[in-house]
Amino acid sequence: MPINRRELIAASLAIGAGAGTGVASAQAAWPSKPIRLVVPYPPGGSSDIIARAISQPLSEALKQSVIVDNKAGANGNLGADIVAKSAPDGYTLLLCDTGALAISPSVYTKLGFDPSKDLRGVTMLAYSPHLLVVHPSVAANNLKELVALSHKTDLNFAVTAMGSAPHLAGVAVERASKAKWQYIPYKGGSQAVSDTIAGQTQILMNGMLATLPHVQSGKLKILGVSKSTRMPLIGNVPTLAEQGLANFESGTWQGLLVANGTPAAVINRLNTELIKIIRSPDIRAKLAGQGAEVVTMAPAQQDTFFVQERSRWAKVVADANIKLD
Repeated sequence: MPINRRELIAASLAIGAGAGTGVASAQAAWPSKPIRLVVPYPPGGSSDIIARAISQPLSEALKQSVIVDNKAGANGNLGADIVAKSAPDGYTLLLCDTGALAISPSVYTKLGFDPSKDLRGVTMLAYSPHLLVVHPSVAANNLKELVALSHKTDLNFAVTAMGSAPHLAGVAVERASKAKWQYIPYKGGSQAVSDTIAGQTQILMNGMLATLPHVQSGKLKILGVSKSTRMPLIGNVPTLAEQGLANFESGTWQGLLVANGTPAAVINRLNTELIKIIRSPDIRAKLAGQGAEVVTMAPAQQDTFFVQERSRWAKVVADANIKLD
């Protein structure tokens, strides 16, 4: 039977409506395949510890596998670049020190992506202050003694990565206290910690989450904590502010980000699930026992935080004239 023009138009509209419903259903069905959680640092650091703590609960909440993928290199920029250039579909996530990521545009003359434009925040997860630690053989028990010692003997400062937050924190401490030390670069926090434990380097600033176990075991000696107030877990350890560095505060801010353009519904779902997971009593207690505080944010709040950190550290970078290719 011939189909007249009116029937053909009606049939076309029906097909179009069906196709639209299919697209909407596909978006609503996210996630429909495994999710890649990129950690742009080697295993064993603060970001890696948190990624592995949340990956299984997130997998259970989303009913899809969440695979932790360590892509270390260029102070986290290699892994961040992968996520920034990934399809904005919510299947490639970035878990990193967002404070360090905010530093990169000021430090690197050649950066293949713009963190502020190419990435969007999902939520902050945790904060842990930096610990100023030394090898047990170092004859100093506080910042004042370390500064005095640095003018008498050569001291090597282990840098988790050039241009990283711990690196700039070390530079800020050195300049404010008038200490003197040499910076020895590493490709990640775990190797920097290992070499300081071995005595190949003498000083280190690193996130409390990854460093405290070595202090507790006696492999490293702690001189100060970079927080405005003392940490209850190590209440006998004075802050660097108490030791003469007024208002000094630094640390690692672990957060989750996605490629710009990721649907708001996906970002909001991730935000909701991650906040539930990181605030759960078992994970909160586990992190607190290692010196990390649970800190969560709405996506827009995290983006604002990122902008503020970028401005804050840009001045430190400029004053110290730090530039990397």
